[in-house]
Amino acid sequence: MKSVKIKFINLILKFIIISSCLINFSQRAEVFAMTSYESHNFVSSAVKNVGPAVVKIDTERLVERQQFDPTLLDPLLRDLLGDPGIIPDRERGQGSGVIINENGLVLTNAHVVEKVDNVSVTLADGSICDGQVLGTDAVTDLALVQIQGSSYSGFAPLGNSEDLEVGDWAIALGTPYGLEKTVTLGIVSSLHRDINSLGFSDKRLDLIQTDAAINPGNSGGPLINSNGEVIGINTLVRSGPGAGLGFAIPINLAKSVSDQLLKNGEVIHPYLGVQLISLNPRIAKEHNQDPNSLVQLPERNGALIQSVIPNSPAEKAGLRRGDLVIAAENISIEEPKTLLEEVEKAKIGKVFLLNVLRDNKEIQVNIKPEPLPGLT
Repeated sequence: MKSVKIKFINLILKFIIISSCLINFSQRAEVFAMTSYESHNFVSSAVKNVGPAVVKIDTERLVERQQFDPTLLDPLLRDLLGDPGIIPDRERGQGSGVIINENGLVLTNAHVVEKVDNVSVTLADGSICDGQVLGTDAVTDLALVQIQGSSYSGFAPLGNSEDLEVGDWAIALGTPYGLEKTVTLGIVSSLHRDINSLGFSDKRLDLIQTDAAINPGNSGGPLINSNGEVIGINTLVRSGPGAGLGFAIPINLAKSVSDQLLKNGEVIHPYLGVQLISLNPRIAKEHNQDPNSLVQLPERNGALIQSVIPNSPAEKAGLRRGDLVIAAENISIEEPKTLLEEVEKAKIGKVFLLNVLRDNKEIQVNIKPEPLPGLT
């Protein structure tokens, strides 16, 4: 009888242990399933949020080309046929864009649609509409296109690029090489990447750097976060050495530029008319130790004026080559980038105060910025 009780107790213990294992397994399976479900869908959910607003942009412009290369024509044939004629030719281009409101306004890159004669917009459902370029801004490489038609419910929610951190998810959408509805995934690799360091001296941009694949045709398409919000407009890809680096214009800047383009059809950028290089104590010391140097530079940080453009606001204010700008509107200037940021905030025709070191003496210069020429 005692052995029967022992067997019965052991049986109950085994049942409890097995039941406990089954419950734990069930809970773990449920957690695993939820985790798997979430990791499978955060990209697709984000894409579903923005995908209907991504468009393909096809452009066409008329260019004039010579019928034959005049350098290849035999002189006898030239005498016989005369000078080679110029014939019209149609040049086609392609890019991406994103609808940003219910009125069918599309944000894209300026280099996609500038100086074109015809624009057609292919929507996510495959329908093709005519597009009208409302304005372009070459300095920020942004443009605004109006889709000709009715209202659009599939417009993209815009995020806040100031909230970005390095390591955040980044998803690029667009039509690379004409392949519609293409999605690539990566992270935010860096923030505030100066476009001048990439060889574009005519631009004023701090870019988002990402390793999400951006290829020709992606230009103008959205870069989105894991919540399905647009955080940037794809604009550049680095090819050759260092390939795999993509760059996007922060959406906060894009919103500001698009508002100005919608209101005025253009963006006016203030300019001073100086070419700048960065100066720091090490560079200045090396320069000053050179026995052939014509001037002694102050051994400190600042934006050194390398040249002054004739008839510019800088020349009118008396700025000279060799002046070191150390402050602008009481903001300390450690490098040219900071000065350009302050100039961009300046008002056209209003006094802009600079603190300058000249011949080891600090002076103040009142300069009135003018609109950056050559954009219209």
